[in-house]
This record gives sequence, structure tokens and C-alpha cells, in this order.
Amino acid sequence: MGQELKQKVAIVTGGAGGIGRATAGLFVEEGASVVVADIDAESGEEFAAELGDAARFKQTDVSRADDMQALVDYAVEQFGGLDIMFNNAGISGAQHPRFLDDDLSDFQRVVGINLYGTMIGSQLAGKYMSQHGGGVIINNASIAGILPGQALVSYRMTKAAVIHFSKCIAIDLAEYGIRVNCLAPGHIRTPLTAFTIPGMDEEQMTRVREALAPVWDSNQPLKRHGKPEDVAQTVLFLSSDRAAQITGTVLPVDGGITAGDPVNHLQELFDARARALGS
Repeated sequence: MGQELKQKVAIVTGGAGGIGRATAGLFVEEGASVVVADIDAESGEEFAAELGDAARFKQTDVSRADDMQALVDYAVEQFGGLDIMFNNAGISGAQHPRFLDDDLSDFQRVVGINLYGTMIGSQLAGKYMSQHGGGVIINNASIAGILPGQALVSYRMTKAAVIHFSKCIAIDLAEYGIRVNCLAPGHIRTPLTAFTIPGMDEEQMTRVREALAPVWDSNQPLKRHGKPEDVAQTVLFLSSDRAAQITGTVLPVDGGITAGDPVNHLQELFDARARALGS
């Protein structure tokens, strides 16, 4: 591995699992010092210990401004600065398949974590970076924020807002040498997309993963299954000097989903005509 982030200090929210965990681990491999922030203290502390002296854990509720200020202060106190802020923490909220069945009881929580957490994290990191030579802010959205669709309306709305927010502050913070970019991951295999039920054993979870795979693949041109490490590599690139001229972008990591419909409808029409004519 290289040392693309040597002497850099990073915060990764939602860092105890999934995309955040993969990113924090890669950052350490690439020479960065990392504060892993998560609401899950047990997993976060264990993971930070695995990463060694280059990592610390800070229990954080990203929907609380005081927690986020304490997180930024902690990174500066422990490692002497802050160069990279990856606002990754997010939740899907209640998984109602239809909007009319959604009582919106978790709306404030979804907004608080997905949108407000990203906004306050960006603002507080940006305030520090603006006084210390600039930096990089990366916000994790979703293809659900690009493509309208059924279900998970609160989630989709917050991710669309994160995309627009990221573009706005990329303009606003450019004068301070702060680059801001946004990711839109697709069907990445994480606990958020596992659709598991509490109490499942490993065999049941395997069966569920196998059953879900063709559904996930149905609108994805590349049939390769995305992994958290795929997103982590993208975060690394955007955090590095290789992306020095890139700001205000929204980068899908989605196997081509946002490129368009992968179904050959012309062939389907030919097939339907042939069936109608009995040939």
C-alpha cells in the first residue's frame, strides 16, 4: 500500500461498521490518523483498538451538535488537526414498502442523522479547516437521492438533500481551500441493505442474502456485488491530492444503476411481437 494520506487527520462518522469501517481501515493503511465516530461504543472501541495507535474512538450521536463539536475537538486534541471529514453515518428509517402506510414517526430521527448530522459535521469541520489551511469534506448520500423510487421516502428525501447541500457548500467553502464532494453508493452489501431480522442465525442470513441477490442485480448493469471497500477506495481518492481539482461533484458508486435502464426493452418488444404472432 502507498501512503497517500501520510500525516493527515481524518474523522469517519458511522465508522464502526459497513462503509465507515472499510474507509477508516483504509485511511490508516494509507498513513492517516483516524477518529472513528459511532453511536455503537462497543464495536467502535474494539475496531479502533484493532487499528492501533493511529486510531481513536469517540462515541458520537451525529444528530447532536454538542457531540459533533466534541468530536472535532477530540480529533484536534488527539492528533493535532483535522484534514478530512467523512460524514458517513446514516440510517434507512422504518422500511415501509408504501408511502401511505408510513406514519412518519421516525421522520425527525432520519432527518436528524442523515441530513442535520451531515450539515453540522460539515459546518464544524469547515470552521476548523477554514482557519488551518483548508481540507476535504466528503458526504455520503445514496443513489436513492438521485433516482426517485417507491418506499423509504424519508430516506430518499434526506439523501437528495445531502447531494444538493454538498454542492452548495462546495461553492461556499472554496475560498478557504476546502473541497467538498458527495458519494452516491448503490447496492453495497452492508448491514443497512441486508434486510435481516433480529434473531436470524447465520444459515438464515445466508439464505436471505442469496434470495435478495437477483433483486439487487435487476437494475444494475454490472452484476458484480458492490462491497464497502469499493466505496472506501473512492473516498480515499477524493481525500487525496489526486483529486486536488475536484469539488462539488456527486460520484455514484453503483455498478451503473444511475446510467440508465439495463433492460433491453427493444428485444422484449420483439419477443412480445413474436409471441403474439405465434412465431
